[in-house]
Amino acid sequence: MRLLKGPARVAIASLIVVAILFLFVFPTRSFFGQRRQIGTAQHDLAVLRQQNARLEKEAARLDTDAEVERIAREQYHMVRPGEQAWAVIPAPPTTAP
Repeated sequence: MRLLKGPARVAIASLIVVAILFLFVFPTRSFFGQRRQIGTAQHDLAVLRQQNARLEKEAARLDTDAEVERIAREQYHMVRPGEQAWAVIPAPPTTAP
């Protein structure tokens, strides 16, 4: 069997390098990229679950009559029938002559 010389050796070596890249390097890069994406997605999921739990607690609190009354009085200045609403207004600043 005759040994290859010159350009044929370079061509075969190049094919071997390309085959190694396709078999090992590219899939490994994809694997690590997917692992990073999975880690990011798991973190996002944990944050969303935490926010969801907080919002569920707030929704349960807002579903009570006491909280609805507190918000109505505080934010909308509403009163029950028979009550009177009073507003304390600060005195205007005085100017010295």
